[in-house]
Amino acid sequence: MSVVKINALTVTEGSRDELERRFAGRAGLVESADGFEGFELLRPVEGIDRYLVYTRWRSEEDFQRWTESQAFQRGHAQAAAQAGGSGHGHGHGGPAATGAELWSFEVIQSAPPKTA
Repeated sequence: MSVVKINALTVTEGSRDELERRFAGRAGLVESADGFEGFELLRPVEGIDRYLVYTRWRSEEDFQRWTESQAFQRGHAQAAAQAGGSGHGHGHGGPAATGAELWSFEVIQSAPPKTA
């Protein structure tokens, strides 16, 4: 049974561009992780301040292996270095998100997209 992990990131209006830039420049290593099934970055549109980072995994064990991997550690260390002000003239330095919560779900029903 697949599992979904949603990282809810609290982002102020002034930090949205920075967060999106950092995700656009991410290393993309998660895509090659064993058991990885999908990723989406969801931008809030109705006055809320939380971005949702949606990932889907074949199993909880696959997700845990990813979080313990060198690729995960490297990607998050790179993001932390950027947050500290990398001197590249991008953004404002500092964290793009002011808070984060990790939500976990089991997929109990799903439907494929309709094909034409």
